[in-house]
Amino acid sequence: MTQMEQIGAFLEGHRPAMLELWKELVNMESYVGEPENVEKVLWRLKEEFEKEGFSCRVQDVGGGWAGTLVGIWGEENGGKPILFSGHLDTVFPKGSWGENPFRIEGDKAFGPGALDMKGGAVISLYAIKALKHLGYQESPIKIIFSGNEEKGHQGSTGAEVFLQEGKDCLFAFNMETGLMDGCLCVGRKGHLGCRVTVEGVESHAGNDFESGRSAIEEAAHKVLAIQALTDLEEGTTVNVGVIQGGTVPNAVAGSCQMDVDIRVLQEVGRQRVKAAIPQIVEHCQVEGTRGHVVFEKDAPIYETDEKVEKFYSYVCRVAEQEGFPVPGRKVLGGFSDAAYISLAGTPVICSFGVQGEWNHTKREYASVPSLTQRARLICAVVLHQKEF
Repeated sequence: MTQMEQIGAFLEGHRPAMLELWKELVNMESYVGEPENVEKVLWRLKEEFEKEGFSCRVQDVGGGWAGTLVGIWGEENGGKPILFSGHLDTVFPKGSWGENPFRIEGDKAFGPGALDMKGGAVISLYAIKALKHLGYQESPIKIIFSGNEEKGHQGSTGAEVFLQEGKDCLFAFNMETGLMDGCLCVGRKGHLGCRVTVEGVESHAGNDFESGRSAIEEAAHKVLAIQALTDLEEGTTVNVGVIQGGTVPNAVAGSCQMDVDIRVLQEVGRQRVKAAIPQIVEHCQVEGTRGHVVFEKDAPIYETDEKVEKFYSYVCRVAEQEGFPVPGRKVLGGFSDAAYISLAGTPVICSFGVQGEWNHTKREYASVPSLTQRARLICAVVLHQKEF
């Protein structure tokens, strides 16, 4: 048997165990806002990697959030490590899916985080198991799995862990959601978020209308100006996604606030929008109103640089050599920790995880066959590493 035939036989033989661990991790619900539950999943996966000889720790990141699982195996092998990365938190509060949420219907697996991204964690573990089954000793293997990625590491040192631990690796598989068309993600937009607050003067709309200064009216001016910062050619989108203001219909609104989502493909777009929004907010057209803005999120761009291009070309060559479909490529709008790994200087490709659709909704599902298919492709990429 060839090495890839042995890999395939190993993974097929362990498919029931892969499914069982996947089910266990999904049913250990781990909403990002419930750090004690996320920690349980981190420690459970830590046990599995330690069985494979990894030296692991769950690193505290502060802020009351769940930590980050970091581990390494085969340091004695020498050379640069190969990195598997991702996260184990989800966007679903415990109980959102009812009791025993994991289920398989046909070729689809459902449950909170089955796709985003506990399937990717299972693939990582079993790809490593399969490589060790062959006696792989070419490089160390490293893992980083966050417990608060879904909040963009806000209020924690989670990003710093990726920047530090992601350094000096040969290449990295970020095990985020795989795309159903088989494409790999070679770039992601940076993500900014801000909250705009407008203060006016509240008054009775019937008896004392002229004394009021409507925060909602002023906010309407700001919404139009902020949305107009969108530049699709530049790759920048600006969306006022939530707006709240006023108390009752017969009162002039004394306050209004809105939450703004900004996605940028180029650093020039980030700087332009970050400079423009405070100017829009501070300039009020309704006399007697005031505006204030706080930027709450600022996630970096995962750029499609020369290192990413080289790694992607290598993956395509390996796929062709080993008879896999050659993956296409996409740049996505959603943030992932691939951005920090890239900033650390390591070539990284994202969306290597289990394939599926409808992230962050109850429609979220993962393709069951892709669990072993992706593991086989990853093993092939690692086994050909001397060609990289």
